[in-house]
Amino acid sequence: MRLATFFLAAALSAGVLTSAATPARAAPADPQARAVAAIAASPAFKTAAATLAAEHERTVADIVTLTEIPAPPFKETERARAYAEMFRAHGLSDVEIDPEGNVLGLRKGAARDAVKRPLVVIAAHLDTVFPEGTDVTVRREGTKLMAPGVGDDTRSLAVLLAYVRALDAAKIRTRSDILFVGNVGEEGPGDLRGVRYLFTQGKYKDRIGAFFSMDGSDASRVVTGGVGSKRYRVTFKGPGGHSYGAFGLVNPMTAMAGAVQGLYRIEAPAAPRTTYSASVAGGGTSVNSIPNEVWTDFDMRSESAEALARLETQFRQAVDEAVAAENAARSTRFGPVSAEYVLIGDRPAGATPADAAIVRATLAAISAQGYEPQTQSSSTDSNLPMSLGIPAVTIGSGGVGGRAHALDEWIDVAQPESTRGMTAGLLALLAVAGVER
Repeated sequence: MRLATFFLAAALSAGVLTSAATPARAAPADPQARAVAAIAASPAFKTAAATLAAEHERTVADIVTLTEIPAPPFKETERARAYAEMFRAHGLSDVEIDPEGNVLGLRKGAARDAVKRPLVVIAAHLDTVFPEGTDVTVRREGTKLMAPGVGDDTRSLAVLLAYVRALDAAKIRTRSDILFVGNVGEEGPGDLRGVRYLFTQGKYKDRIGAFFSMDGSDASRVVTGGVGSKRYRVTFKGPGGHSYGAFGLVNPMTAMAGAVQGLYRIEAPAAPRTTYSASVAGGGTSVNSIPNEVWTDFDMRSESAEALARLETQFRQAVDEAVAAENAARSTRFGPVSAEYVLIGDRPAGATPADAAIVRATLAAISAQGYEPQTQSSSTDSNLPMSLGIPAVTIGSGGVGGRAHALDEWIDVAQPESTRGMTAGLLALLAVAGVER
């Protein structure tokens, strides 16, 4: 049975698709929309939503606590330990920090066969882009919280805790197990290492049937396409020498410049959207020396795995041609110029089909809270499951924010907007996990 069909059948068997949301309206035509309407109209869900609102300041306090625990790339350990303790305090079972550093906590489903059913994952990432030593003290001005990483993605970590409290307060029993995850390695050089481990080596890898990544604030945004990327550091090497005395020898910097120019001569397709960038460069010895080594970091992205592969081939051809041109243009009597490639980033492209149950349920849940949902492609933790054919979307945590990845990052936690967005995500999660009567 296909996973999307499995979750639709689960909703049917749970009875969540049989109740009309309001007698005055015709029931939604889409089964997932009917499931969302039925859950939203239930007294239990109304209690859960009311709990999100009533405990909003506790959620804000959790945001502050977690934000002020630094979590630079590859150094998320302290925050992970604190988050694991929060999971335990919230009564999740099987709480652990896995070998990659992800924090896992299980909220067990009520169905007799829950342990055999595909489980639903909802995850937010622990890491931020900011290096060690960054001041992460939160400043509050009215309803605004300001600190590096406060919105990307610390707010989402706190919202996951709020979901556990709301479900418990409402005594909602889901049919499927829900795995709550605080994952490492989403940002930059982390290269999705947390979810990569979760889906390829983790203890639950063969059970995951649906995946929600919560990243950013905008509750109307639904990421259904995963923008893949290839990132290389290319090091150009040569014999080097005195800029005057050895003039005429091959220069690796000339080859590097030629490679950059060659890349920018490539015509990238507009659809599927495909981009490239020569991003960072370094090397050399002194102003009066022909460098013996220089390097550049290159970034290539596409919504299509095939388009990304073509671009990668063209890029490597441009580099090789630039090296060959420099070796032909100047003396190689002390050795030629060469190029060494190191892959520093590899995010797979993928997509969740528009007709997948998780997409339809999420769009319906967002609409039910008064938003106009917008689907888009981006590079998030959902890339990994999408590339494996596992239904996945990335959603926002609610409220508004700005200046992500900047030192003056901020979020607004004003009510009722914050909890309205949170409620949309919880409704989507329950529509996919199924609700027991």
